[in-house]
Amino acid sequence: MPPGEITRLLRGLARGGEKLSEELLARVYRELKAIAQSRMAAERPGHTLQPTALVHEAYLRLMGDGEADWDSRGHFYAAAAEAMRRILIEHARQRGAAKRGGGRERVPLASAPQVTFDKLEEIVAVDEALSRMQEDNPRGVEIVRLRYFAGLGIDDVAHALKLSPRTVRREWLFVRAELYRALRPEEDR
Repeated sequence: MPPGEITRLLRGLARGGEKLSEELLARVYRELKAIAQSRMAAERPGHTLQPTALVHEAYLRLMGDGEADWDSRGHFYAAAAEAMRRILIEHARQRGAAKRGGGRERVPLASAPQVTFDKLEEIVAVDEALSRMQEDNPRGVEIVRLRYFAGLGIDDVAHALKLSPRTVRREWLFVRAELYRALRPEEDR
């Protein structure tokens, strides 16, 4: 695919080219499915959502209101990853995840660059920790969402957020430690 082709399609969609939606899906489907498969691979065995369903639901949400105005390929993939994250969280909550403060086991964040979600409750715990951190460090929270939930690399996150890779790397180290502290049980803090 020629460089900038996805960005051209996204801009055409923003100008009212509804017919471009099918072409865009054909161009981005493989990459969206890879993101969904990486997210689903980290889920518990027997998860009722499948990567294909996750991609379709996320794409429908992205295209649903017709108001989307993505300025780049990175911006689109970040929005798609955010949609997938929200779908997984909604699914986790619907499947009976414990309510805030209710007997849920706290899960420490591993120091590895990717979080592995073995249980639905972990998705909710990470999301709740990020929600608490949002006010104090919104850019750091966005970096975590793009790295953990979208599986984007440092350079892709930098491009999506219009930051230098060095800035993303520095903030990534800081916010990862902050998230680790937020996920530790009260008695270990």
